[in-house]
Amino acid sequence: MGTSLQPLLLISCIFFGFAVGSIQSCAKIQPDSPTHIPVELGKEFTATCLLQEDSRYTADDIEWFFANVSVPREFYKKINKSAVAVTLNISTGMKSPLKCSASKQSPSYEPPCTYGIYLSMGYQPLKPNNLTCIVVQDGDRMSPSLTCSWDPGTRDPLIPTTYILYAGALLSEKRHSSSSTKPLTNKLVVNLGTFPNHMELNAWVEVRNALGNESSEELKKEAECFVKPNPPSNLKIIPESNFPTSLMVNWTHPIHRTAFQLMYNIRYCQAGFVNWTNVSQNATKAYTESFRLQSLQPYTEYVVQMRSIHHKEFGYWSDWSHNVTARTPEAIPERGPDLWRVYGGDDGLVTLIWKEPVRSNGKILGYNLSIEEDGFSPQRLVVHSNEHQFHLKGEWAYIKMTANNSVGVSPLTTFKISKQYRPSGVGHIRSTVHGGLLRVEWLIPTEANRPVHEYLIEWVSVPDKKRDWQRVLGSMNSTDLKGNFEPFKRYNISVYPIYRERLRGQLYNVQGRNVPTVEAYLQQGPPLKGPSVVGTNTQKNSALLKWEEIAIASQQGFLTNYTIFYKTGDNEQSVVVDSNVLSYKLTGLASENKYEVHIMASNEMGSVNGSNYILYTKKYDVGEIEVIIVFVCLGFLFFIVFIMMFSLKNREVIKKHLWPQVPDPHHSTIATWSPDCPIRTDTPKEATLPDVSVVEVDVFDRKSLCEEDKTMLPLKKDKYFSEEHSSGIGGSSCMSSPRQSVSDSDEGDSGQTTASTVQYSSVVASGYKGQTPSLQAPVFIRSESTQPLLDCEEHPENMLDSSSHQRNSYFRRGRGLEQLQPQEAEEPSCFSPMEEEDTPTLTEDPPGPAPGYMPQQNGYRPQ
Repeated sequence: MGTSLQPLLLISCIFFGFAVGSIQSCAKIQPDSPTHIPVELGKEFTATCLLQEDSRYTADDIEWFFANVSVPREFYKKINKSAVAVTLNISTGMKSPLKCSASKQSPSYEPPCTYGIYLSMGYQPLKPNNLTCIVVQDGDRMSPSLTCSWDPGTRDPLIPTTYILYAGALLSEKRHSSSSTKPLTNKLVVNLGTFPNHMELNAWVEVRNALGNESSEELKKEAECFVKPNPPSNLKIIPESNFPTSLMVNWTHPIHRTAFQLMYNIRYCQAGFVNWTNVSQNATKAYTESFRLQSLQPYTEYVVQMRSIHHKEFGYWSDWSHNVTARTPEAIPERGPDLWRVYGGDDGLVTLIWKEPVRSNGKILGYNLSIEEDGFSPQRLVVHSNEHQFHLKGEWAYIKMTANNSVGVSPLTTFKISKQYRPSGVGHIRSTVHGGLLRVEWLIPTEANRPVHEYLIEWVSVPDKKRDWQRVLGSMNSTDLKGNFEPFKRYNISVYPIYRERLRGQLYNVQGRNVPTVEAYLQQGPPLKGPSVVGTNTQKNSALLKWEEIAIASQQGFLTNYTIFYKTGDNEQSVVVDSNVLSYKLTGLASENKYEVHIMASNEMGSVNGSNYILYTKKYDVGEIEVIIVFVCLGFLFFIVFIMMFSLKNREVIKKHLWPQVPDPHHSTIATWSPDCPIRTDTPKEATLPDVSVVEVDVFDRKSLCEEDKTMLPLKKDKYFSEEHSSGIGGSSCMSSPRQSVSDSDEGDSGQTTASTVQYSSVVASGYKGQTPSLQAPVFIRSESTQPLLDCEEHPENMLDSSSHQRNSYFRRGRGLEQLQPQEAEEPSCFSPMEEEDTPTLTEDPPGPAPGYMPQQNGYRPQ
């Protein structure tokens, strides 16, 4: 229990030892104080730790600390076996308290012996400088309060410091004072009780702290030298009608002359200006309450102020009085109107413009204008505006003008206008900004024996066309324009030399030739908006962009360039063009693609983007589709021509494959070789129907066409109609059997019945179509056709009986065949009547093989 309380008791002893140095301890520090010990920053401080005589510690056991930071031993100095001193340079990094602690290094626990002191670190006070004191006026007497101020310096003492102000009359033993402990105090007020008028007054400041004292220089002056009076009261300005160049100023003294005799200061300026004109103090040193301001401009508003002082060498001026304004009376205008002209078109229209005289000295009531042209009587009129238009009828005109106010008429202003003759003009014009003003420079004209009387510099704002001008002497070649210029607005500036000519005893102003204007800005800014772009003539890989020039009011400066940005996907490209370019053709674009386009306008002060435009490129260029179509058509045309040429060249081969030669049964002589029909030498010709021959046969008529064959049919049956001779060899052409031929069955013609097929067969000795048979062996020839044999071919002996069948035979030509007369078809027929609707029709082709038949061995078969 006792062991656990030992550290607490030790801490308590150390705490009380730090706070109060007089408490008994095993060690002491010299110097010692129950309060904070002041020490000066940057100076050395020495402290000594003393052990009690009966202490079990020695000097070797002592260690110094600043708060909890150990002090290096090289700063220690051992005095004896029980005292150790430490010497340090005090800095702001050292923290109180300063402690010395004695302890053993043995393993056994022994409480340390510790003692500490608190240090107050700071600086000695600085000497106050520039002490001034002032007493202000309070009503109709001076205030008893003396206010003094000084310069305390810039170094804070960091420790409590007291500032004391002492003041009083020199002959009085009583001193008045006031104090302040605020750091760096620079002003105090001391109450004198009564202002010591007509007495000498002294004052000084003393500064004290724990590290030292300082005092200012003592201020000794007459009490009036500390006085600051009020400005004059009841200030008034009185215009006098008979004195247009003067104003009377009246005021009242701020304090009675028995207390102080004051001097006054008057200053004035034109209203709206800040260039004050001061009246000499010698003119107002007498004790007066009025003064006349002279050499003023007539009919001009002036602002007047006043202040007062006791003595101009060592007193204090009062504050300036409030502003008082008045206008001087009117006078006769000193100059004539500022006349200028503006030419119109080619029709001779002239606009005269003018400004009031620079010194109108009153309100202008009107202008007297006289216009005299060559060959015309003078025109005189009174104008109340500031411009007049007329048409110049002759080659020249003389203009005279005066202005009048309520007092009188101004001097005469003259001007000569000529259509043809004009003196030389100035050379190159240049404009710059200098000191917040537009400065214009030009080259002086070099016309011999022709001095320039003056220069007229004209500027016109764009786009509102407000016009103004100013005149300078003829010896100058540069000037600063003093008009009402606005920032971010463009002005067109021109310089005209004005010459003097004496005509009819009168001097006239003559304008020199014009020169190109120069554009200028007083202040430029970034454009307000960018151009709106439109795409035209969009092609596959290019597009023409057009945009309108930005309005001058929105440019706010001289454009330097345009930057065209066009983007597709994440790929953005740009092109820079000059400011005078208003169209550009983009090339190298991807076909059938979407582009976002915008244009950025730039000047010297910044840039701004215009609106976006969506551009779509085409898949094909203009004319590309037409070229493809033309090439396709030409290719197709060449192909058709090639096919036609090929067909014409190989027409025989094509005809052979498409229309093979088939013997015409109508002209066949195979029937003459039949055993049933004898040879007929006279074969009817086809002269009657050379184009088309159609024979209609009723195939369903079971009646034999030749009655003579009926008796012979049983005899021939075994020979010609046996099943072994199914090919029809040797068969009769007049049989009505519905048997289908072999060729029909092979072809599989479903649209043709067996009744419509007639077999032709015959044994021919040799030759064809009436050729004389030779002694060679007979050749058997077979032919199958859907056209039945004519009766004359099978039974030539029955040709005389063919007239009985004429009523069943019809001959037609093409479509819409007309029925021929019986005398036109007297060819014998061996056909029996057939039904018309079931009669197969055969259209005869021109001489040659019948279509639809191909040669096959010794006979023919239908295709």
